[in-house]
Amino acid sequence: MTFKSILLAGVAIACFATAGSAQTLRWGAARDINSLDPYSYGSTFTISFLNHVYEGLVRYNANLEIEPALATEWEVLPNNIWRFKLRQGVKFHDGADFTADDVVSSLARVSHPDSPLKGNLPAYKSATKVDDYTVDIELVGTYPLLLNDLTNIHMFDAGWLKEHNAELPTDVAKKVEGYPTFNANGTGPFIVESRVPDSKTVLVVNENWWDTPKHNLKRIEFTPIASDATRVAALLSGEIDFTEKAPVQDLPRLEATPTVKVMEANELRTIMFGFNFHDKLANGQPNFFQHKEMREAVALAIDLNLIRDKVMRGKSRVTGTVVAPAIPGYDAALDVPTAYDPDKAAAMIKELGAEGFAFEIVCANDVWLNEEEICNAMVSMLTRVGLKPTLSIGPNAVQQIKQTNGEADMFSFGWANEPMLDAYSILLQVFQTKSDNAGVFNWGGWSYPELDKLIIAASTELDRTKRLALESQALKIVKDESIMLPFHQQPMAWATSDKVESVVQLSDNKGRHWLTRMTE
Repeated sequence: MTFKSILLAGVAIACFATAGSAQTLRWGAARDINSLDPYSYGSTFTISFLNHVYEGLVRYNANLEIEPALATEWEVLPNNIWRFKLRQGVKFHDGADFTADDVVSSLARVSHPDSPLKGNLPAYKSATKVDDYTVDIELVGTYPLLLNDLTNIHMFDAGWLKEHNAELPTDVAKKVEGYPTFNANGTGPFIVESRVPDSKTVLVVNENWWDTPKHNLKRIEFTPIASDATRVAALLSGEIDFTEKAPVQDLPRLEATPTVKVMEANELRTIMFGFNFHDKLANGQPNFFQHKEMREAVALAIDLNLIRDKVMRGKSRVTGTVVAPAIPGYDAALDVPTAYDPDKAAAMIKELGAEGFAFEIVCANDVWLNEEEICNAMVSMLTRVGLKPTLSIGPNAVQQIKQTNGEADMFSFGWANEPMLDAYSILLQVFQTKSDNAGVFNWGGWSYPELDKLIIAASTELDRTKRLALESQALKIVKDESIMLPFHQQPMAWATSDKVESVVQLSDNKGRHWLTRMTE
């Protein structure tokens, strides 16, 4: 470690050493949020953090069941209309009343053609104010998953958006910023007191929250700490109280520390790798990834068990399909990982005339668990079978631009099917041909008409058994065509100091600190 690195680490730790009461949660996160605007990028981490500030019409409870939030009840009317009755007496953080106008304005903003989150409301057509506390949402057709979609569609104050010329969406990937990028005004349990990007975001309790608090927090100090070593050091020294990303290599050390509690599980998120399906690579060279045989050869060349055992310290769950077992639509018959066979991979590459095929793998060093180590292992394994991969590694803020603009030859990718908690999520947003609200994360440019037909059929099937069968058929095409290569469901390891009495950990890996209690 250089003197500069040591100095920066020391400065980072010093930033956490603020005087805190027992009711202050000091959160040392593995990365910063993308923006204070929850519509600015499809980041599960950013959206889950902003659930402390903003709220939706409905929400998931501590059992991942949908329950009322800013809406108290709803009914399905003829002509694909859902009517929502809104909770009365709710105030935004600036004191404005929450009404139907705010719902209409929020839905118009998130569904705007330029919104990065428009794919999170795939069946949405329009919203109409019936009266101050009633809203009709019209869908494009029969659709069974609207409530799932609405769990993380946050409600903005229409007047606040208009006042700050923020009625149009922002976009992190395209560097489109606006007032909501750096300011917030929600109805949630916490209020943004201050924010310095990449340094610290401070939330204070909303004393006027409509709900009955289960937490006993007065303040949350959120500090991104990208370095695993620095984050662990901060936890061991008592300078942070919680991290949602305890490094797997440090778990034995943390578990042996009396003042630290470790919570482990496997999360819903599947880590996988995608391919460029265009005629040429980003460098203009011919693209062998267009051949299914090349994608299959790459899968044969990757030793998933070795990555699990060495890189993930035995903590990950190797998978053969792109959705976790807990996600509706999962089919155990598809969950058979590709067997490691480098000799067969090399033979297939030679038969394709692709020996020496040079390409770039784009990965980030601050998103998925041990991502840099996984990508380095891939480079080594693919080199052994006659390919010439190079690794592009860097912060997600840089890498996501390459990925979303289709400039990555191969790329790391993670999907937890949130907030929908249904396989339709990844099928619609990742694997369907890119058009309007579909294929928002179809970064490789793939297109399979038969796959599209199954996904569209699932979107209107109200019979749950039939819908899930359609989704399983679609996932079989994804597997058979090797559109993406699934690696594992990554391990989830949280750690808290002994100042934390209780914290709720669910398989979606989201911190819900409106349920967290500190020791008194």
